Amino acid sequence: MTPGADIDCRGTSFTERLLDALLGAVLDPATGYPRVGEARFDSAIFQGDARFAGTTFQGHAWFDSASFQGLAWFDSASFQGLARFASAIFWGYAHFDAVSFQGYTLFDSAIFHDLAWFDSATFRNKAKFVSATFEHLAQFDSAIFQVGAFFVRATFQGAAQFSAATFEGHASFGWSTFQGAAGFRSAVFEGDAWFEEAAFERLVTLGPLVCAGRFVLSEATFSGPAKLSFAARRLECLRTRWLSTAELRLRYTTVDFAHAVFEYPLTIAAEADPFVLPGGQPVEEEALVGAPDATVRMASLRGVDAAHLVLADIDLSRCLFAGTVHLDQVRLEGACTFDTVPPGTHWRNWLPIRFTQRRTLAEEHRWRASQARAVRGWNVAVSGAENVGPAQLAPVYRALRKAFEDSKNEPGAADFYFGEMEMRRHECASTTRAERGLLHSYWMLSGYGLRASRAMGWLAAAMLATIVLLMCFGLPKNNPKQEATGTVPPGGGKVTFEIDKADPQNPTGNKFTGERFEKALNVTLNSIVFRSSGQDLTTAGTYIEMASRVTEPVLLGLAVLAVRNRVKR
Repeated sequence: MTPGADIDCRGTSFTERLLDALLGAVLDPATGYPRVGEARFDSAIFQGDARFAGTTFQGHAWFDSASFQGLAWFDSASFQGLARFASAIFWGYAHFDAVSFQGYTLFDSAIFHDLAWFDSATFRNKAKFVSATFEHLAQFDSAIFQVGAFFVRATFQGAAQFSAATFEGHASFGWSTFQGAAGFRSAVFEGDAWFEEAAFERLVTLGPLVCAGRFVLSEATFSGPAKLSFAARRLECLRTRWLSTAELRLRYTTVDFAHAVFEYPLTIAAEADPFVLPGGQPVEEEALVGAPDATVRMASLRGVDAAHLVLADIDLSRCLFAGTVHLDQVRLEGACTFDTVPPGTHWRNWLPIRFTQRRTLAEEHRWRASQARAVRGWNVAVSGAENVGPAQLAPVYRALRKAFEDSKNEPGAADFYFGEMEMRRHECASTTRAERGLLHSYWMLSGYGLRASRAMGWLAAAMLATIVLLMCFGLPKNNPKQEATGTVPPGGGKVTFEIDKADPQNPTGNKFTGERFEKALNVTLNSIVFRSSGQDLTTAGTYIEMASRVTEPVLLGLAVLAVRNRVKR
């Protein structure tokens, strides 16, 4: 045998001495380490330690169903072709530190009964650990997976450490079980990371890590406390189950939390500054170059029971809320932002339209944009909100209003009250025509008791109309004077006087004089506070004053209510 020779030892039972003799026969004098061509160790049994450290496998290497009863030592080995360890059993330590896997790597159904070390290993092609079992610590610190890493249905009975590991391609941990602590501190996922239906049975610390693609935790189960620190483009937690407390601190991330289930407090917070490692070094975020900003955006909370949910500094402008349970108990901390109505003045049928500035939901944007004759500015590109209308949005606005009121955030509560009333005004199926008319009047007169300027404007208009009508029709031509008529008895004696006043005469001539304006203003101001000015009025003026005593105090009350709400805010 010479260096680079092929080896076929399928089914062979090796002692340490026999294996050392075999590898010594293919020792490369230039490097001082064994060098073999194609190696077949299928179903081989290594009774003692198997020392393949530094060995170069120039061809394919098969270790399928091999049994390593002692130490399996592959440190600094190089697999230039296929490396297969399918159904291999490692009874002792498995050392693959700094190993270079240049071809396809397969550890399907392998069982590691003791520690498994893959520190600084480099996988230049696909690496598959499908259905592999790690009964003790599985350590992949600083490992590099250049194409794809597949740990599908793998079982980690001990701790699983992937600190500083780099996944340059697709990384999949779907349906895997982490029975011990799982750590991915400083890990970098340059592609997508899939943990779909994975089970984390103990404490989980995922991160701080960077994921340039999607980080998928859909239908995963977290049985113990979880702390996730991500700088990722998208985090998907559809139907994820959180059975203990959890904290998600995120950057750059769009979060989809639809139908997630959690029974204990769960916090989703945006991190303003880059994550910092225990040594004080910030986590590098080069994989996210090109991302607009570090804002965390919520995509959906549909189907979530928000009774234990805390959101801090989250952008909710595109979040879908319809279908969220106990939304009135959600806690919004920090600067949680919502979308707003289209700014400026818009034209429709040659009429100007200007929307009252307020916080709005993404579903309202989608609904308004889908209406006929919709003005520009409403976001029609909101996905998932196609079948949501005013009937579904009114309860959402009502719940968010209560949530803001409970947190003493009156500005937010006022905006969502306005949104609730808007949805009620536009809902035709469950509200009557009379109710919609009343709501429409309430909106026009005072913006549902929230727009003081609108109420004051209507009050000023009503006063001006009252003054003009009084000057035209209400004030008499001249103030009627009292007349006394006396009767003297023929034989003298007591004189009887009757005092009467002539009926006011309708005005003629110039009706718009300063004197008449002053009188009309006096009557109007007294009508607002239910006082009588004592001014003589014509029959028409009497009815004008009666009408002003009904309308103007109402408008004044709406204005005072709106001012109070403004001050309270």
